[in-house]
Amino acid sequence: MQPVTRFAPSPTGRLHLGHAYSALLAHDFARERDGSFLLRIEDIDPGRSRPEFVDGILEDLLWLGLEWDDALLYQSERLPLYAEALERLKARGLLYPCFCTRADIAASIAAPHPGSESGAGGPDGHLYPGTCRGLAAADLSRPHAWRLDMAKAAALAGPLGWTDHGVEIQAEPRAFGDVVLARKDAPASYHLAVTVDDAAQGVTDIVRGRDLFAATHVHRLLQALLDLPTPDYHHHPLLTDTQGNRLAKRHQARTLASLREAGMDPEALVAALRLGELPAGYSRAEA
Repeated sequence: MQPVTRFAPSPTGRLHLGHAYSALLAHDFARERDGSFLLRIEDIDPGRSRPEFVDGILEDLLWLGLEWDDALLYQSERLPLYAEALERLKARGLLYPCFCTRADIAASIAAPHPGSESGAGGPDGHLYPGTCRGLAAADLSRPHAWRLDMAKAAALAGPLGWTDHGVEIQAEPRAFGDVVLARKDAPASYHLAVTVDDAAQGVTDIVRGRDLFAATHVHRLLQALLDLPTPDYHHHPLLTDTQGNRLAKRHQARTLASLREAGMDPEALVAALRLGELPAGYSRAEA
């Protein structure tokens, strides 16, 4: 079977060299095997997504010479699919409404109670202490998120695993607590949307940064609960700057647009990346 990979950026800022590295790895994985490389815009965060950043993503990828197959896919146009997946999980009694604010959760963690672990974390930050789990009469007219009852879901799914660079990994989703699958301000969380979309697009191989390795434990569970196929995973090292910080929008990493404006040759940049060489000031974090 010919592989299908994807690059799925969020239009919340301009792309940086770390994005270019990840997109190139996914692109080349598919091209070297006569497969398909897809582009998906993960634009379901209404507070941060901007049309001009979508334009920037397309501009940057074409500058790098990375062309995608099939039509560009926008998550904002796929909300009914996420709603259907949520309803399937609700029907099995695996979701519950959560009315807690970030401040509520932080306060609860600061004052731990039996069964909670102060400071514990998962792919979404601190573990949720389960405050709203088991509410007798939830008022759904109030703003609320939907959380996965992790203990119940993991018990139902049983032992799970996936392959990462061909190595078998045991999935341990219980370690990440009751993750949010639909936010108060968005119809689906990253975990739910990416799992549904990868299956719908027929993605066979997911090439993405090591920072998302932990989230794969949750994604593997959702695949099992929704009867979706499990791709092969290829988590790659992240790139860091001169201070050792991983390249990220929140760290104001230098953008590809600024490199272009400075006169960088995109063909030379891509050729160097393919050889494992990075521009001056950048490093690869192996851990």
